[in-house]
Amino acid sequence: MSAIKRFFYISNLNKIRLRTVIYIALFWTAIDFVIVLLRQDAQVHTKSLWLREIVMFIVSLIMGYIFVYRLRKILRHFPLWLNFLAKSFILIGSAFILTFIIQFTETYFFQNLNASKAFQEIRSYVLYKNWLLLKIIYWMVIFFITQLILIINEKYSPGVFLDILAGRYINPRIEKRIVMFMDLKDSTPIAERLGHSLYFEFIRDFIYRMSQAVIEFDGTIYQYVGDEIVCSWIFAPRNTRKCLDTVIRARRNLQKKSNYFRSKYDVVPDFRVGIHIGEVTVGEIGVIKKDLAMSGDTMNTTARIRSACTELNHHSIVSKTFVENIDLKKWQTESLGMVELKGKENSLELFSLKI
Repeated sequence: MSAIKRFFYISNLNKIRLRTVIYIALFWTAIDFVIVLLRQDAQVHTKSLWLREIVMFIVSLIMGYIFVYRLRKILRHFPLWLNFLAKSFILIGSAFILTFIIQFTETYFFQNLNASKAFQEIRSYVLYKNWLLLKIIYWMVIFFITQLILIINEKYSPGVFLDILAGRYINPRIEKRIVMFMDLKDSTPIAERLGHSLYFEFIRDFIYRMSQAVIEFDGTIYQYVGDEIVCSWIFAPRNTRKCLDTVIRARRNLQKKSNYFRSKYDVVPDFRVGIHIGEVTVGEIGVIKKDLAMSGDTMNTTARIRSACTELNHHSIVSKTFVENIDLKKWQTESLGMVELKGKENSLELFSLKI
């Protein structure tokens, strides 16, 4: 990648976050637009309205950035209720600044008042009736809805929440997918060495770095099972490459943080990978807790391939189907021959990835 491309490069994770910021700004601006039009006492001037909404959108972008980037990092390890409350109070303060900017813009530019009179107009507006209480309730409702949507969206991989919202998987669907199982290598001795509490922190850091790689290359994280990540891509030639790039990026992420892991845990994590391609059944399950489930022989086979990494002492093992659907050099793979997988009647030709 050239220096210019590196300068302008935006990771997929940051693209997702930027889209979230824009969606938040559009949502808040649309709500404000509707509220202004519905106000019974409002005599809306077209230019004033559009200037108001432009200012609203710009300031909402800034607030959205604080919401998605800064507050998320600062409050990441806080309990959910405290995280929720802290964000609400911080954003309400920002909302009053936003309201002040909007009111000042309207009075200064469209009522032809000088700055001093514009401030006096705003002061009388703020003190009028129950304006302060109404504004607090108004912004609390908006922030509550925004945070609720973000929390639900974070529970699933990017895009999955929209699929559930649209009811795409109410009736189970059969899809051809690339499935990948990744888990921590030598987890038992590491757990014994670190102890329960520190090992949990270790797993959380490990999962975080691995998940970044999956999201970077548009993977859908199906579930976390202890130290294992199960993810998938809709089958397509470009997605087989993305799957392979995910493995490479995951190793790179761990290497970059090797000093961090070594200093905090005295061990640098490594992982094993099993990859296969085939049909899976995807659908919603659950009564009180809804979730997406993937089932079928492909899931079972991929799990067995991942287990074969331990038995055959290889980091990354893939099925012949995967190798046939990706353009790799001969030296990048090594045939392990026909391997009998536990619980499978027929042997399967497997390949070790040399990456």
